[in-house]
Amino acid sequence: MIENKQQRKRKRGSSVGIHDEKQVKTKGLNEIITSLALLEDQEKNDLDELNKAHQDEKVQFEENHNKKTRAMVDYYSKVQDYHKDAEIAQVTKKRKVKLNAFSASAIAIGAASVELDSVSNDKINEKATSAGPQRRLWVKNRSKDWWDQCSSPDFPEEEFKKAFRMGKNTFELICNELSSAVSKENTMLRDAVPVRQRVAVCIWRLATGEPLRLVSKKFGLGISTCHKLVLEVCSAIRNVLMPKYLRWPDEETLSSIKDDFESISGIPNVVGSMYTTHIPIIAPKISVAAYFNRRHTERNQKTSYSITVQGVVDPRGVFTDVCIGYPGSMPDDQVLEKSTLFQRANSGFYEGVWIVGGIGYPLMDCVLVPYTHQHLTWTQHAFNEKIGEIQRVAKESFARLKGRWGCLQKRTEVKLQDLPVVLGACCVLHNICELNNEDLDPELKFELIDDEMVPEVGLRSADAMKARDTIAHNLLHHNHAGTSFFT
Repeated sequence: MIENKQQRKRKRGSSVGIHDEKQVKTKGLNEIITSLALLEDQEKNDLDELNKAHQDEKVQFEENHNKKTRAMVDYYSKVQDYHKDAEIAQVTKKRKVKLNAFSASAIAIGAASVELDSVSNDKINEKATSAGPQRRLWVKNRSKDWWDQCSSPDFPEEEFKKAFRMGKNTFELICNELSSAVSKENTMLRDAVPVRQRVAVCIWRLATGEPLRLVSKKFGLGISTCHKLVLEVCSAIRNVLMPKYLRWPDEETLSSIKDDFESISGIPNVVGSMYTTHIPIIAPKISVAAYFNRRHTERNQKTSYSITVQGVVDPRGVFTDVCIGYPGSMPDDQVLEKSTLFQRANSGFYEGVWIVGGIGYPLMDCVLVPYTHQHLTWTQHAFNEKIGEIQRVAKESFARLKGRWGCLQKRTEVKLQDLPVVLGACCVLHNICELNNEDLDPELKFELIDDEMVPEVGLRSADAMKARDTIAHNLLHHNHAGTSFFT
């Protein structure tokens, strides 16, 4: 019994202890939860205060920015008003100066009129007529003596031809053809440059290749005016004269051309001789490598840049087709492939006829070229000689082109984008001179040097190969071949 009582006491004591322990733990958890809630509320309050502070800073920043903007606008407005007032003051000052000058002139004129009161009206009118219109103050006084001499009927024909590479009659023909395209009307400010002087400026510039400052001195015009006139007249030549003087021949003319070329070489159905030359230019700002002429650079030991001119000529050396403006790094066969002539050839336009080219061109259905392999037979060598005679017509024509127009011999001031128009004008003027039998002065003879490279694919038509062999065979057996092979 005593033990049972003791056990019951122990059990009650342990249960009381457990209960007390639970109460302590519960109280601790409540305190922790309360602390966390307080921390959360504190953090929320801190965030609210921070956001409010940021908002206040933003509002203050915007207010400061608006103040600065208004201040800058006010300052800029004041500066504009200041400059405007200064301009008005300057204009007013100039007007006062001019007014004083005119007043002084009027006083002087009035005094002179009083002194001349005794002179009769007829004499006054005569003097006024002889004096002519007064020169305006802003026009620069330039001498036109040289051009006045050249345009005089008494100016020697030989001197005129030496200056303009053509006689007076040919020059007048060009002026009449271009009159409607280049003539300008007089304005209130100045008189327009006459048509003859406009054409003369352009032709003299092309003929001599002299800098614009020298052209300006010769013709008594401004440098910029001369530059503008050259481009305007060249454009008029392209638009007005090129369709008339540089075109593919009609059927009747082609028949005559075939006969003339056959009389030269014995080769039938030749309608043109083709050649490609290079025109030196200043290194362009874009695509420099494309215009670099490696062969000219190596030969002359001087860096050279150029553009190409491909042309087909008739037996007289008159151009019937030109392709102008491709970069100087391109060989002759690539220039041909990009030309309109090549496109027409592919469409069958030249079917049944030949255009003769040098070793730089490929053998095609319409392009006849010499044999280029080694160890030629007698027949092949004789054929090459005859092809060379036809090719010489084109080469000599290009030599006269460059000799007649000195601007083609050296790097020019003309911009790259304007060069095709200028070069086209030179070709048209060359044709006009050739058609009018304008002989070239021997002193202007130009030695033409253009490196020709054999194309990578030189034979592009099996039919053309057979036709060339047949022509070579007929030349030999019809006694048209030369005998220099043995000498």
